[in-house]
Amino acid sequence: MSSLRNKAVFKAVDATPVVPSSQEEKSHEAGEIFGRNVFGFAVMRKRLPKDVYRKLAKTIRDGERLNPEIADVVANAMKDWAIENGATHYTHWFHPMTGLTAEKHDAFLAPSADGQVISEFSGKMLISGEPDASSFPSGGIRSTFEARGYTAWDPSSPAFIIRQPYGATLHIPTYFYSYSGEALDRKIPLLRSISALSRQALRILKLFGNNSASHVRAMVGPEQEYFLVDRNMAVLRPDIMLAGRTLLGAPSPKGQEMEDHYFGAIPGRVMSFMQDVENELLALGIPAKTRHNEVAPGQFEIAPVYEEANIACDHNMLTMNMMRHMAAKHGFVCLLHEKPFAGVNGSGKHNNWSLCDSDGQNLLNPGATPQDNAQFLVFLAAVLRAVHQHGTALRLGTVGAGNDHRLGANEAPPAILSVYLGEQLTEVLNGIIHGSHARNKKNPVMEVGVSTLPPLPVDLSDRNRTSPFAFTGNKFEFRAVGSSQSVAPVNIALNAAVACALDDIATELEAAVSAGTRLNAALQDLLPRLFRQHMPVVFNGNGYSASWPKEAAKRGLPNYNNTVTALEHYSDPDVMNVFLRHGILSEREILARQEILLENYGKTLCIEGNLMANMVRTMVLPQCLEAQTKAADAALKTRSVLGDKAAACEEKYFKLLHNHITALQAGVEKLEKAVEKTQSVQAPLEQAREARDRILPVMSECRVHADALERLVEDSLWVLPKYSELLWAH
Repeated sequence: MSSLRNKAVFKAVDATPVVPSSQEEKSHEAGEIFGRNVFGFAVMRKRLPKDVYRKLAKTIRDGERLNPEIADVVANAMKDWAIENGATHYTHWFHPMTGLTAEKHDAFLAPSADGQVISEFSGKMLISGEPDASSFPSGGIRSTFEARGYTAWDPSSPAFIIRQPYGATLHIPTYFYSYSGEALDRKIPLLRSISALSRQALRILKLFGNNSASHVRAMVGPEQEYFLVDRNMAVLRPDIMLAGRTLLGAPSPKGQEMEDHYFGAIPGRVMSFMQDVENELLALGIPAKTRHNEVAPGQFEIAPVYEEANIACDHNMLTMNMMRHMAAKHGFVCLLHEKPFAGVNGSGKHNNWSLCDSDGQNLLNPGATPQDNAQFLVFLAAVLRAVHQHGTALRLGTVGAGNDHRLGANEAPPAILSVYLGEQLTEVLNGIIHGSHARNKKNPVMEVGVSTLPPLPVDLSDRNRTSPFAFTGNKFEFRAVGSSQSVAPVNIALNAAVACALDDIATELEAAVSAGTRLNAALQDLLPRLFRQHMPVVFNGNGYSASWPKEAAKRGLPNYNNTVTALEHYSDPDVMNVFLRHGILSEREILARQEILLENYGKTLCIEGNLMANMVRTMVLPQCLEAQTKAADAALKTRSVLGDKAAACEEKYFKLLHNHITALQAGVEKLEKAVEKTQSVQAPLEQAREARDRILPVMSECRVHADALERLVEDSLWVLPKYSELLWAH
């Protein structure tokens, strides 16, 4: 083992858990910690005049426009609260199309005329800002030399304080848009999709006589998977530090085959990290609920309680930021890449999605009365229609170079969008479809609005982990989202698709009722037809089976098994209409997002290709050539002393080394040319295709030989920390 690697492994194995900050100070109950760094309803109620609080609360709860007359009062109260809690700066915190968050810090203090300083934070400063937008991706919406971009306060997501040893900063969640008004972020279309979904869902509720609900919200609970790697070893791996994943690495002698890591005892050092993360999240009002070991060694999960989609998205971005930050304190690097290690499970982010009205009723919860059953079935039909008709739009919410390594592998569902309902609910739908003509006793005759559904337990059947979109009792679990991805794109697509489906259904039912048809009769006509039309998207079988793609093709379900192929369809008229129909994205915004995602894919693969070539030339081949020289010397000495027969073993070892080294040298030259060729292509789609078709295959070829050499070269020469060290030293 090389000296640097040896020291890193020793430090990792000998590391002492850091005492969580909550134990360094006086212990606090979770209830005392929760939300203490958030300018939430409780704080606003104490600090704002009653009439201002009522207006602001109504703005937040009902999604109304902010009354500018109260902005100065709110800003002053927010500033005083932040300064009392140690904040010296504030920032408009937003989500540009980089996939990360962005912030520019400004001090509260401003110089006064008499040479002193005063604390300053007006309503105008709260409501809007103007960061330099020249370096953020825009997909051609604005030119590089045009720097104007604007942020605007999102009052529906509470402001919060991030504390660091060097100070505290007030973070104000904001939108980010261009000079000409187009969205440059993911928050604006997410909020538009939430509003569109609410409008269409309310039409359905009113048909069922519900006139009290003021809005319907998508509720989201993202399960966040991640890896932890000891920092001392991670810094010796340029691929981990720059690409977030290992580009080279032979499998560990022990991986996940013993199935002993999942839900196993959490190592003390990891538990200390988890506790610190959870304490910080609770203080930020993020309801972290579950933590556990995941399937792969070194892999873990954190999951929150459900929240409204907009807040859930903000909180998930905060969670990822906090995990990265806290990992360093505990001597780790937190890897959020979808496939950091070959040969073991990658990481996903299960997006649990449901609908809730303003009265707190889950609209995807089967009811106890025929009327409630009918309402549930209408919303269920809308979801099936959304996934069946608009599966391509949903697939576009999961694209990315990292997620391509995971989708369709043994830890993730395939790229084919299908819905798992379980045997019992499927039988109910078949009963509705067949009606009085049902011959199978398993499929009971169901009269919508008259019959009562059989009791449906929360666990309708054994959980199907191979399904990308599974109904789990009162929600849908979208399992195809990548671990590093924002949950905004997938929820934008899901909300938009379901809004389109609800619009179709509401329009037909409203027309029937207006013509004098009773609602139950209209449902009896509509629902069997809808379920029959969209049952091809229901698949309760094994999504990993070789036969499923063939069966899916027969059903007309698309299989876009890589990012580039999927993105080619972003500009298809039927896909664009999902977002255009309710004003969620304009045509210009759609085409800009397509361009940004294609550019990101091409750049990612070019970076990884250059990185692999550099690592092979500087950290693999020199050691392998040294090993080859030693092997040649050993073979010559053995032959001179013991003869040809005795030297056969050494010669065989030398030839193995030589063959892999020669192939790797040729491969790295080919890889460098592939990257150069790809970078010379200007059009984003063509560059992405070049990256997929040229760079990826050559990287795979190089890896085969580099990993084989790792197994052949003596351990003392190998400088890169190995999988057995990276995955198991916690």
